[in-house]
Amino acid sequence: MGGPMRALAAASTLGLLLVACAPAGSGSRVELGTDGGGIAWGDGDYGVVLIHDSGADAAAWDAVALAMAEQGMTALATDGSSAAAVRAAINYLRDERGLERVALVAAGSGGVAALAVSRESPELVDQLILISVAGDASSVAELGEFPKLFAASEGEAAAGDAEAMAGAAPGLWNALFLAPGSASGQAIFDSDGGDALLDAILRRLDERR
Repeated sequence: MGGPMRALAAASTLGLLLVACAPAGSGSRVELGTDGGGIAWGDGDYGVVLIHDSGADAAAWDAVALAMAEQGMTALATDGSSAAAVRAAINYLRDERGLERVALVAAGSGGVAALAVSRESPELVDQLILISVAGDASSVAELGEFPKLFAASEGEAAAGDAEAMAGAAPGLWNALFLAPGSASGQAIFDSDGGDALLDAILRRLDERR
């Protein structure tokens, strides 16, 4: 399943169709013990933990999470964006939902927690997707061999960081995706590049199922 780093091209309008047809606010509240709670969508056989950027919240992932649920996944957006909250969400999906494999998807500052958990407990992470996350070669040097997708808008400052991390990350199953425009983080999904980014993420997640 290995291969060289590759740039994912913008593809179909699948993401647009899923978002346009989906009602807002359809997730269910879940409690994650002392580490707060979150919102869950779907009941599929593959888990995805969504970590929001500063200034956002779990509900900001609604359209993205609904698209994942439509593709047979269970998405869980955390209220908090700490490493403890991410671990609690992974444990919930594994212990309460019975899911063996869980991916992490983080935007902006939420990438700090996603990277920390991925470095410290690589056995818990099936794959990692970072959107507009600041970092360099040293940020990913200690990550495991699991697949990684580094995404950003081609016109934002984080594009260079995404390219640097994609080129330096361990393993053979790493990829870079640059959406058109200059939006950053979760705002990309509401920009002209949003459909292409969502489609790239869905295809990337589906490759491991």
